Parts: sequence; structure tokens; C-alpha cells
Amino acid sequence: MKLLSLALLAGSAAAFAPSTQVRSSTSLNMAFEEELGVQAPLGFYDPLGLVEDGDVAKFERLRFVELKHGRIAMLAVVGYLVEVAGVRLPGNIAYDGTTFADIPAGFDALGAIPDAGLFQLFAFIGFLETFVMKDITGGEFVGDFRNGFIDYGWDSFDEETKLQKRAIELNQGRAAMMGILALMVHEKLGVSLIPSL
Repeated sequence: MKLLSLALLAGSAAAFAPSTQVRSSTSLNMAFEEELGVQAPLGFYDPLGLVEDGDVAKFERLRFVELKHGRIAMLAVVGYLVEVAGVRLPGNIAYDGTTFADIPAGFDALGAIPDAGLFQLFAFIGFLETFVMKDITGGEFVGDFRNGFIDYGWDSFDEETKLQKRAIELNQGRAAMMGILALMVHEKLGVSLIPSL
């Protein structure tokens, strides 16, 4: 029995030994290794091989979508935390006397908001999607929605600072996408991720 246990232990240790196999990569897989957002420990992460053909237009479209979803997720996390903290707008959400304070947080809000309110919400999102959140003037980089309107001092930064701030936004968006997903899943499981709730 001891010999069998020792053999199993030695055999399982081989599973954790470093691999001697070298993974080869082609120049097509390396096409985006120097792009913004390629950071340790993952490096360029494309597990589905969506851009392994080196198509720059496809990569820029996916980067645009990643930035957009990251920005939405950052707003979603902040909105979720503010609602769960009990902060509500003053006044009524509907003419029937329903107040903003009557609307619960999270998924339960969708069932409590009157139909006209949901219509207004989706119409506003559609308006933003169609007319506001797009690159009209061909911005400085993918996802640049300033369109010559708002600058907030961006043009005063040097190139290194601009790249650093863009990388921060990209990584914060990635974290927010995972964060809002975790908040939603745990809400449905009935297990709060937020202390004291």
C-alpha cells in the first residue's frame, strides 16, 4: 500500500514539472504583441484566435467594442454600488406616485420600474448609441469620442502619459466587466459580495 501511494505521488508530481515543449508562434500571431493593453502576465490574450489572421480592421473593431463595454461596465459598477448604498434620486419616477426610493436595487428594479419608464430608459440608451457614443471626426485613437468637443486637458499630455492613461482605462474597463458580472451572479445566487448586506 505504501509503495502504491509513493508511486501515485511521484507520478502526480510529473504533472507540475515544467514542460520541455517549446510553443511556436507565427508572425501572424505576433501582429498585435506590441499593442496597448498587452501586459504581463498574460501578454497578448486571444484564446479564441479572433485576430490570429493579423487583420488590423478586425482588431480595431474588437478594441473599440472592448473600450465601449468597459466604459459601460465602469458606470454599471458605480451605479450598482450607489443603489445598494441606498442613494436614490428625489421625487417620483412615475405619475402614479411611485418614487425612486420605491424601486429596489439590482435585477428587481426591472420589474418595479413602470413600463413607460423602461421605454424612456431604452430610448435614451438608443439615442446615446446612435448619435452620441461614436467617433464622428476620426479621433486620435480607437474609442476617442471627443469629436473636437470636450478635451479635459488631453492635448496637454505628452505621448507617454496618453498611452499610460489609455492603458489604465482599458484595464479598469476589463476589471469592471468582471466586477459587474460577479455582482450580478452573486445577486442571483443570493450571496452578497458587499460587506454588511
